[in-house]
Amino acid sequence: MDSSLTDQQQDKYRSYLHGEGEKNTNWKLGAPPNYDTVNKLFEEGRTKIWPPASLEEKVQNLVKTWEMEMFNKISFPDYKSVKLQNYTVSVNGRKPLSLEEKRKLGGGYNSFMQTSLPEDLRGYNPAQETEHSSHLAFTTAFPRGFALEVIQVYSGPPSIVYRFRHWGYKEGPFKGHAPTGELVQLYGISIFEVDDEMKILKVEFFFDRGELLGGLMKGDKLTSGTDQAALSCPFLRNTG
Repeated sequence: MDSSLTDQQQDKYRSYLHGEGEKNTNWKLGAPPNYDTVNKLFEEGRTKIWPPASLEEKVQNLVKTWEMEMFNKISFPDYKSVKLQNYTVSVNGRKPLSLEEKRKLGGGYNSFMQTSLPEDLRGYNPAQETEHSSHLAFTTAFPRGFALEVIQVYSGPPSIVYRFRHWGYKEGPFKGHAPTGELVQLYGISIFEVDDEMKILKVEFFFDRGELLGGLMKGDKLTSGTDQAALSCPFLRNTG
């Protein structure tokens, strides 16, 4: 971490976010994202506090860094947590995707919500979403963010297998359903294959998308257009 940065500029859980090495990074919002709000949610709601420099802490920070880059950096060469050559990601045993293939599916949340369910049963239909619309949908539902913790590491490098928990509070609307204020959680297993420098070569995720959507689809049905009004809020556009 760059010691020349102020405390306000640093993020204690993520690398490749600030400093000299990021001065030419192309950010989706034009500047590095601010994780203060979701870091507070994480610290208040986590179930594990890992010892400094432990394998669990290193894995947790690696995952947070990887997520930050995938969601916020435009240019693939700016992704410093992964080995770009032959990198792939897959979800629930589906076909491994390159970075370009993942982007074509809408990247971000959309690429993780792919499903073979009939369209009328999907609740959230990734085929009808773009990277922009999916990001707005989830960041509106979770205005304080969607926190992540690693709750167990089963094996270390080069094949890191870990169990994770994502959580947030549904304090905004989602797909025509009113806010509930309730805790929404998602548990899963992931495998990160890494090289000797801890650069990620391959990612696999296994989780039940219904576990996430079940909490998001609660709440009274809203009148048409209410979601869009919430999405236009400049505060919500800059969270995530």
